Amino acid sequence: MKGILKRFISFLLILVFIVTLSACSSKSEKAANQSNENTAANTSQQTDDSLERIKKAGKITIGIDDAFPPLEFRDEQNNLVGYDIDLAREAAKRLGVQVEWIPTDWNGVILALNSGKFDIIWSGMSMTKERAQQVDFSPAYLNESQVIVVRGDEESIKTKEDLKGKIVGTQLGSTSEEAAKTLEGIKELKKYSKFTEAFLDLANKRLDAIVVDELVGRYYMSKRPGQFKVLFPLVKEPVGIAFRKQDKALREALTKVLKEMKDDGTMARISQKWFGEDISVFEEIKFE
Repeated sequence: MKGILKRFISFLLILVFIVTLSACSSKSEKAANQSNENTAANTSQQTDDSLERIKKAGKITIGIDDAFPPLEFRDEQNNLVGYDIDLAREAAKRLGVQVEWIPTDWNGVILALNSGKFDIIWSGMSMTKERAQQVDFSPAYLNESQVIVVRGDEESIKTKEDLKGKIVGTQLGSTSEEAAKTLEGIKELKKYSKFTEAFLDLANKRLDAIVVDELVGRYYMSKRPGQFKVLFPLVKEPVGIAFRKQDKALREALTKVLKEMKDDGTMARISQKWFGEDISVFEEIKFE
């Protein structure tokens, strides 16, 4: 009997020890989890070194389409020029850094940004709900439209209906392509890596029309009088700078600089240089 009682008491002591150990372990695990969560939160807040990173590097890298006049293109000496180029150069100066432009295939430009190929996209990028799911945008600095451009001597195309049975060109991966896809009854939609190629085919009568950003279309009209003409708009679009979603500090800093440039007349002066009038804006765009 005494042996049984001793064994029972020993069993109870072991049981109490196990329960106590389990409780301590649970509290310890909970505390560790809480500590890990706090560390992760603090780390998340600390990892946005986007502004510090470019200042330490002394430069900001910008992804562009370098054949997109008058926003960014090559002059006769192969220098990068254009409205966005002038804006970006001035903004970088105010941030205390240099600029390095990185020409990129537009069809993969957002993927290239998010993979770290460059810091931002500043290249006439239309702001859309779909793109806003992948990147963060600055306030809009331009408002424009997707338009139909034809040869200057073209008289058979005046409305969307007149495009039925026609061959239309646009840029692959652009919002111009999305607008072009809404055209019904066209014979073919040809897609080009650069708009310069599309305009060349239009001039050589391999295309009947192009869907393109209005500013680009009007630039070609001004540089080649009588060769091209802008007809009607298809879609209105705001234009902004694209950032990686985690780069909040860089977006905040560039947005501040952009507003300063709007308020002090710098954007207006650069706009007058490239468009002959002030068409600059500073407008926050919300996507539902």
